[in-house]
Amino acid sequence: MKRLLTLCLLSLLPLTGTAGEHLFSMLPRHFPEKMQAMTQPLAEYLQKESGLTIKTVLTENFQDYEKRIQSGEIAIAYSNPLVYARVDGRHEALAMAIEEDGDRFRGIVVTRPDSPLKGLADLRGKNVMIVGKTSTGGYLSQKISLKEVGLDADKDLKLEVAADNKQENVLIAVSIGEVDAGFIRESAFHSADAYIAPNSVKVMAETAWMPNWALSVSRDMPAADKESLRAALLKLAKGDPVLKAIEAQGFRAATDADYADMKGLQ
Repeated sequence: MKRLLTLCLLSLLPLTGTAGEHLFSMLPRHFPEKMQAMTQPLAEYLQKESGLTIKTVLTENFQDYEKRIQSGEIAIAYSNPLVYARVDGRHEALAMAIEEDGDRFRGIVVTRPDSPLKGLADLRGKNVMIVGKTSTGGYLSQKISLKEVGLDADKDLKLEVAADNKQENVLIAVSIGEVDAGFIRESAFHSADAYIAPNSVKVMAETAWMPNWALSVSRDMPAADKESLRAALLKLAKGDPVLKAIEAQGFRAATDADYADMKGLQ
């Protein structure tokens, strides 16, 4: 991302565990500081409830995250629905996140307050920053809604991928006028408030609903361990600090069938 001042990243934690450790990671949609704060409480809770040894790790970007799941390094993962559908040969869904809108979420299109853009159709030919091609809330949701107004996101827009696939970097780029608009997940709208001028971005449009994030595990994990982790997730009650950290209100049991529709969108 040209000319965009990005924040220094924390050193990534080692991505190799010792014998008996289960590495847990979340798709890195925010800066490392926030990712660690989101995932560590859940890892500690799951370790306590299941008796397994669970170690939180961070990955550099979406590609690195997916690669390390496919290689078998990450045994427990928290992924958006599209990325989960891409790794479900290696992983099995245990639970789906529940948020304010239930077991679904959506994307939004953000612009500057003084932008002349008023609707999705106005994005034709514009410079638009996305979180990444495998981001559900920062690309796929918007792509589906654009199709409904006759636009092909990949052909009719000038797309640029955010540095390190971070939602914050999309907001920063829009706020300083580097791009005409940005695609992010709705719940990430305030994630860059500490780095941008107040009221320097606005929501231009809300886009298609998607099935919520999947908590998955390696398919070769013992069945008893899978059920122990699933039971722990379903036990979490709304308002629990663990859920607040990961920005969810709960989990429901999930299977691969919940994400079947994602297969045709890859």
